[in-house]
Amino acid sequence: MFEAKLENGSMWRKIVEAVNKDIIENAIFDCSSNGIKLQGMDSSHICLVHLELHKEGFADNSYRCDRNIALGVKVENLLKLLKCAGANDAITFRADENGGDTLMLIFESPSPNDDDKSVITKISKYEMKLIDLDQEHLGIPDQDYSCTVKMPSGEFGRICRDLSQIGDTVIVTCAKDGITFSCSGDLGTGQVTLQQTANMDVKEKDAVEIVMKEAVNLNFSLRFLTMFSKAAPLSSRVKLNLAPAIPLVAEYEIEDIEHLGKIRYYLAPKLDDEES
Repeated sequence: MFEAKLENGSMWRKIVEAVNKDIIENAIFDCSSNGIKLQGMDSSHICLVHLELHKEGFADNSYRCDRNIALGVKVENLLKLLKCAGANDAITFRADENGGDTLMLIFESPSPNDDDKSVITKISKYEMKLIDLDQEHLGIPDQDYSCTVKMPSGEFGRICRDLSQIGDTVIVTCAKDGITFSCSGDLGTGQVTLQQTANMDVKEKDAVEIVMKEAVNLNFSLRFLTMFSKAAPLSSRVKLNLAPAIPLVAEYEIEDIEHLGKIRYYLAPKLDDEES
């Protein structure tokens, strides 16, 4: 038996939205006694999504996996069912590891007029057909990055969305004093620079922190960076790891549930004609 329950059921929806059906059409949830992992690439193989959910992040006795099981799902279909849940519902994923071909979603709705949310007034059950997928996890080696930038996730998303109105490619330049996002297109040019936060009174969630070994200047697809920013509901902060000739890593820790996990996006840089 596999079972994973979150009392804050809306977190399941945020996680699946962050996996993003526009990046990964079909995905495998690899479930073990330690937790859940998901890894998938886009169709062009320039972007990889890596999700980790730890057993410790689930409430006591709400995670169970008697034997390793791989759950192949169509991301869009899973999201459709999750949208059937109420805002305050607890949500359980359940599957039989002995040859079952469905994933059951159980929504438990508390009484809207009762302060005691442990009183359940409605239980809804949905079954979704699983799909057969043949996919192996890629080994992701540890890298030594030239720059690590921590910044508000909402600001990162805003910059990506604004610059995508101008062009398709963003140039990310990182130096000790700040990080600059710039692009150009038929409309014109745009540039946004975030200075490293020097004021100690600024709240951590609003600060821009830069750790730099050497400056970088790299090109990336704005389309993918904008899709990464949809993970902002999981975390108020995003961490960007950058280095020449290797993929950018955008990392979001899941904040609302302690120790639950994180999602990372890997994006290969665009090469100019000389480099390619």
